[in-house]
Amino acid sequence: MATAAQSKKTKIKATTGEPQAFQAEVAKILRLMVHSVYSDRDVFLRELISNASDALDKLRYEAISAPDLLEKEPELSIMLVPDKAAGTLTVTDSGLGMTADDLASNLGTIARSGTEAFMKDAKDGAPDLIGQFGVGFYSAFMVADKVEVFSRRAGEKQAHLWTSDGLGTFTVTKTDPMPRGTRIVLHLKPDALDYLDDWKIESIVRSYSDHIVHPIMLAGETPRQINSGSAIWMRGKADVTAEQHREFFGSLSHSTEAPALTIHYRAEGRQEYNVLLYVPGEKPFDLYDPERRGRQKLYVRRVFIADDAQLLPPYLRFVRGVIDSADMPLNLSREMLQNNPDVAAIRKAVTNRVLADLKKCADSDAAAFGKIWETFAPVIKEGLYEDMERRDQLFEIARFRSTKGENVSLRDYVAGLKENQTAIYYLTAEDAAKAKASPQLEGYRARDVEVLLLTDPVDSFWVRTALGFDGKPFKSVTQGVSDLDVIKPAQERDVPAAADAATTALVAALQQALGNKVKEVRVSKRLTDSAVCLVADGLMDRTLERLLSRQQDSGVSMSAPVLEVNAGHGLIKALAALAEARGPGAVADAAHLLLDQAQVLEGEPVADPAAFARRMAEVMQRAFS
Repeated sequence: MATAAQSKKTKIKATTGEPQAFQAEVAKILRLMVHSVYSDRDVFLRELISNASDALDKLRYEAISAPDLLEKEPELSIMLVPDKAAGTLTVTDSGLGMTADDLASNLGTIARSGTEAFMKDAKDGAPDLIGQFGVGFYSAFMVADKVEVFSRRAGEKQAHLWTSDGLGTFTVTKTDPMPRGTRIVLHLKPDALDYLDDWKIESIVRSYSDHIVHPIMLAGETPRQINSGSAIWMRGKADVTAEQHREFFGSLSHSTEAPALTIHYRAEGRQEYNVLLYVPGEKPFDLYDPERRGRQKLYVRRVFIADDAQLLPPYLRFVRGVIDSADMPLNLSREMLQNNPDVAAIRKAVTNRVLADLKKCADSDAAAFGKIWETFAPVIKEGLYEDMERRDQLFEIARFRSTKGENVSLRDYVAGLKENQTAIYYLTAEDAAKAKASPQLEGYRARDVEVLLLTDPVDSFWVRTALGFDGKPFKSVTQGVSDLDVIKPAQERDVPAAADAATTALVAALQQALGNKVKEVRVSKRLTDSAVCLVADGLMDRTLERLLSRQQDSGVSMSAPVLEVNAGHGLIKALAALAEARGPGAVADAAHLLLDQAQVLEGEPVADPAAFARRMAEVMQRAFS
């Protein structure tokens, strides 16, 4: 229980009617911030290297007008020094450095950014700097229980030391002479000593800071550079060779193949960013990851921020590459993008550019685009279902298998419409073989009407929500009553036979025998060769209904179909004559066999195999006796 003295000490005296400053226990806030803002301890090194890079850029900028600041030591670099004996990791830069007041202000005030202040005071031509939140430095306390910062500002003689254990206080004192710049010494916690291993340091640098333009050196018997220092995406498009693209794409995707398409440009205007994206030539292993995460790397001024920044929509998740922004708004940890208009504008612009380049490829190199579409069509078509804003753009690049060929565009399809054809006809199926064998296509083939064959699961979903293309609606050939009467057949013999009295009587007999197993039995206007087919007469076609019925908790089950019969088929004529001569009961078994036959034609199992076998055996016995 707190003593009276303690209670008195923690109380705040009210000043009625006057503004008062918030009070805070700095140690608790610092501890909370360090352990809540960052989810991965490795980022402490990224933050310190980023700050060092900023210090070097600041010096380079200031030296333009004051060359003496370089002090005859023009080399700009970052040195990492692990010392296992002392248990320390040191990060040294030869940058602008800090005065005693800078140390107190920049490191002694949480969320005060010296970089932000520098950027406000700088004139045109100032470098792009990353550290604009003033919290990255404190990530050092995730791994260190004591941090010492030695610094001497360029042009000053006196060096100073800032020291803190991260528990709420710090000290600034004068220290011995030292070279220009800043040296940060981390006294590592016992559970963080693995950060003194060379392999660990190199791994972090290559993951987060590989493309920092300044050399990052690792101390040893012979200091060596451990970052590439070259951001290929920052170069001009004409300055990068195909082999360099292939090598960089391989580092991103672990593929030995060349990319199928390269998108490389710099955007300028309200937002400035560099884009280098690749469309792979083969499916990435994680293409169908249920989380559908994007794999575009986000950099801010060449510093790695995130692997899955979601700067492209999920249906373009196969695109690999880098987007590097000069002014991307991030949250404090730089691990998550803020949801604001600037980010939305970049997402929109980059997505539109990718779709535009895909269309350009489709228009200029059909063979190359054909391979891209064959590889990624099921994923790209997810956008037809979920991205209403860009559906028209996606329709322009979409290619389909049809009854007349492969890689058919919707524009080509519309150009080939028959006289009186007012719709874009399609058929959904579980695979191409089933689609091509579907009896529902017979009437369309007889009229030389092209039908799109949609065999990806997503097709059953997007086509239901699509309003159409070029003013022509999408219409399933397996739903509702056929509207083929208005389209002239290629040959008169292909006109479906009309129902006579005997066929009408047969239809009634079949309906009676099948009962609620079918919604209706009717004479078909779409069959020319087959005796029967099944047609959906609800909101969903049978392929979608079948897909949903297989999903647990979908609440969807297969509904009773419509059974259509071909009045001109020999079997139907024979059954009509049998029913007329011997009555409706004579065709009861035949009715069930016709339904089973229609199900087999759709690639479905028969509903009752035992009954099917019994009826088939009886038919064969009568035929051969």
